[in-house]
Order: sequence, then C-alpha cells, then structure tokens
Amino acid sequence: MTDAIIVTEGLQRRFGALVAVADISFSVERGEIFGVLGPNGAGKSTLIRMLCGILDPSGGRGQVVGHDIEREPEAIKRRIGYMTQRFSLYEDLSVEENLRFYAGVYGLSGRKRKQRVEELLESSGLAPRRRQLAGTLSGGWKQRVALTCAIVHDPPLIFLDEPTAGVDPVSRRSFWNRIHELSARGTTVLVTTHYMDEAERCHRLAFISAGRLLDVGTPEQIVARRDLHVAELEVDDGLAAEAALTAHPAVDEVSHFGRVLRLACVGIDAEMLAAEVLEEAGVAIRSSRPGRPTVEDAFVSIAKRDNDPALAKRGAA
Repeated sequence: MTDAIIVTEGLQRRFGALVAVADISFSVERGEIFGVLGPNGAGKSTLIRMLCGILDPSGGRGQVVGHDIEREPEAIKRRIGYMTQRFSLYEDLSVEENLRFYAGVYGLSGRKRKQRVEELLESSGLAPRRRQLAGTLSGGWKQRVALTCAIVHDPPLIFLDEPTAGVDPVSRRSFWNRIHELSARGTTVLVTTHYMDEAERCHRLAFISAGRLLDVGTPEQIVARRDLHVAELEVDDGLAAEAALTAHPAVDEVSHFGRVLRLACVGIDAEMLAAEVLEEAGVAIRSSRPGRPTVEDAFVSIAKRDNDPALAKRGAA
C-alpha cells in the first residue's frame, strides 16, 4: 500500500455467477478529483460500495483513508462523506435541521455542532433558506444541501455517485465550483458521472466497463492514447456523407450537430480522409475545419471497442 488515500489491488466482487467488479487496481491521491466513468451496469456503484465499507470484496484488497476495506469498514464510514444521485435527506425537516441531524450522526455535539452548522450555512449560500423544508427545494438547492450534509464532519474523502443527475446546467456549474474549492483545501473527491463535460473537470479518470478497468489517466492522457483526429464538416447531403464515412475502417464515429457533421478518426487526419471519401461518394463539402478530440470521443471509442472485438482489432491495426 502507498500514502494515497485510496488504493485497490485486484479488487473483485461477485454475486453468484455474476462478476460485477473484476480485478480492478488503481490509486487516488489526496486532494484529487477522481472521476469514474462507465455505462449503466458497468460496476461503478458496486465499486463505490466496496470502497465505502458497505460491501465486502470477493477478492483482492483495498485501503481507504488508511483503513482496510474488509477488516475496518466501520472506521472508513466514520471518515468519509457520501452523496447519492437520489435526494436522500429528510424532506420534512428544514435545511438547518438536516445539517444538525447529520452533524450529530457523525459525532458533533454542543457548541462544536452549532459552529460547524453555522459555518456551512454561510459558506454554501444556504443561510437564507435555513428554515425552508428540504422537500420544497428545487433540484439544484437539494443537491447543495446534500453535499453540505456529506461534508458536515469535514471528512478527508467524499464519494459522489451521479451527484448532478437531473440538475440544470447553471446548478451543475455551481456544484463543480464547490467541488474544486473542496479539492483545493485538501479534500479528496471520487465522483461517478455520465456528463462528459464534467469528466473533463476531473484531475484523473477511470473508465470501467463490465466490471473491468479499461483505462486510467488525466483527461488529456486518455484522449491522447486513443490517437483520435476530429473534423467538423458542412456537406450537401448529410445522410449520404454519414453512410460513406461510417463504412471506412479508420472512422471511429460520425455524429450530427445541427448542420455540422462531426467526424472522429483513429490514426489519420480526419479532414483529409473526409475529402477523399466524400469526393469518391459524390458528396460536396461546403466547409471543413479541425475539431478538438474530447473525453466523450475517447469514452465512446473505448466503449465501442470493448463491446465489439472486431472493432478492437480494426483500431489496433
């Protein structure tokens, strides 16, 4: 084990014949914002439950905030914060009452609890809503209350499981500003998300599919390893262009964004390929410009090849 706040080595979890998590090894440094991405059913929630000390591993080992996940789960639970995608607070209690309750659950009492609750009400912007019932809040405000309750005991590590699902874009941005503030003060954050723009806000990412770890690295490293090249095209016949481009073995994805056709290729200049393929197909290109490969491009590329061995071989070639 190392000084990292999370370390897993060959971590596994089986439910009968189903392998939910298979031989996962990674580490998370203190103060890092670490994103876990994967399709539904990939094993993300199972992994988090093991790291939180809720589920015992079927194999391998892990250490969280200095404690073994199998032998010391209760010690881990006391030193972490956890926020789920579903609003799990008490809707018939006010914002302040929820904070006071969770502070008490985590062992804060008396003057210390009062001071901590007041401090968080002010720093989170919740003070004007302190007496409002939690159940009457909008999605963005509920999310803010849930995060504040998760950090009421000032844990060194917080787990956020799809924390911004169903929240408007403005609230999502505010939420991520808060996450980076926590990280800057030394709090480690492990977050699962389906929003690719949020994934790019993380310091490092792990891609998981079918319980297996496919890649780990910074957003820039993960994108670079795919060797993706992107072009944004305006063409006369979008459907004909899509059909012609999709048939080429170097093309990873073709997608429509309004009048723009976005082309992602592996290992070859996307604009040059588009010009050659579409000229042969008789489709005129009105305009063409290079695009920036994104984490979403890398995620789609990795997921496609993981699900289709033929594509994996084609990409390797």
